[in-house]
Amino acid sequence: MKKQRERGLWEVYGEDPEKADADLWGRISDRVSRRGFLKNTGLSAMVLALGAHIPFFRNLPSGFIPEALAEGGEEFVLEGKNGLRILNDRPVNAETPAHLLDDPITPAERHFVRNNGLVPPGAETKDASGWNLTVDGEVHKPLQLTLEQLKKFPQVTYALQIECGGNGRAGYYPPAKGNQWTLGAVGCSRYTGVRMADVLKEAGLKDSAVYTGYYGRDLHLSGDPQRVPISRGTPIAKALEEHTLIVWEMNGEPLPALNGFPVRVVTPGWPGSTSAKWLRRIFVRNKIHDGPKMGGYAYRVPKYPVAPGTKVPEEDMKIIESMPVKSLITFPKTRSQIKLGLPLKLRGQAWAGDRSVKAMHLSFDFGVTWQKAKLKDPVNPYAWQQWEATLDLPFRGYYEIWARATDSAGDMQPMVVPGWNPKGYLNNAMHRIAVTVV
Repeated sequence: MKKQRERGLWEVYGEDPEKADADLWGRISDRVSRRGFLKNTGLSAMVLALGAHIPFFRNLPSGFIPEALAEGGEEFVLEGKNGLRILNDRPVNAETPAHLLDDPITPAERHFVRNNGLVPPGAETKDASGWNLTVDGEVHKPLQLTLEQLKKFPQVTYALQIECGGNGRAGYYPPAKGNQWTLGAVGCSRYTGVRMADVLKEAGLKDSAVYTGYYGRDLHLSGDPQRVPISRGTPIAKALEEHTLIVWEMNGEPLPALNGFPVRVVTPGWPGSTSAKWLRRIFVRNKIHDGPKMGGYAYRVPKYPVAPGTKVPEEDMKIIESMPVKSLITFPKTRSQIKLGLPLKLRGQAWAGDRSVKAMHLSFDFGVTWQKAKLKDPVNPYAWQQWEATLDLPFRGYYEIWARATDSAGDMQPMVVPGWNPKGYLNNAMHRIAVTVV
């Protein structure tokens, strides 16, 4: 009966097809989930909603909806940023739409923001007076460094990608608590600073040193100056890796207030939570750091696969370290149109935590066939890698372009959201965009 009513909408509305379309679209929308599940909608209804035939509809995997129906949300304005979508305002969290991540080096105004507390006094006015860095704990020579003293260490500049561990959280079902990041909690900017290894060597690590603990100047949401919103760290081996930096510049300019002015850590390839902002202290530990958001379920995933919705014991959780292989289509923007017979040019970015990306492939027929993309080498380790490709779409109608990266160890992105976890971390499912050939 429902299908008969939908086929008869034009009879109900007479010569008002726009009203009929709107009514049917409402019915379709009721059955569509942004997590990618399709309940009862069939080909005819999707064709109507998309306004185009779907040449490879038979290849559409069960449980998927067309990306043009799943895509949604408007862009908002955040002071000092350009085109970011605000997910939360206290603390500020905002992501970058994929098409605004097309630059080889992410501009500061388009770099995502992930805060746990409030921006500290002085950051917004770019006042670094009185700033100093304490290095203490399991070291032979504790340090107190001013910015001028810090800059006396050998300076380096690298393009480094930072990605929030929860990037892609919106794709998990049952939903995980936290900011519902889609794709844009990632960026690759050029940072200038010093190697953390040089600073730690100056302090003289003791044999008992096994982990770092980072503390920033950000304020707890409660306003209590004694409470710390977040304090995470890494094993000493990662802190000593030559691309782990203490930085004060982003793309040749002082760090933006929202991204850590005057000084922050950049721990590339690992969850962005290990790249502490507004840095004031490096506490070298003789055990795994136990600061706020280092225990429980924070930035941890199960040690073994679990069914969606499983209550996992805390002792069965492990700390996230290197992030998984991932990629984005940054050009064209989803829902683009192209004329039949013209080649479709595509661009994007790919990255793989501590590894590199060795291959990129694209599909326009829902994964039945794949075409290799041209993949550039990173400008330095831990920078993302640009890729480009040209596809010839054979018929008029609706297509989805799927992008799949493979890393240097042979791991590739899954077609669907990977193993569920309580906090919704590490979603590296393939990115897809909608394209219509007219």
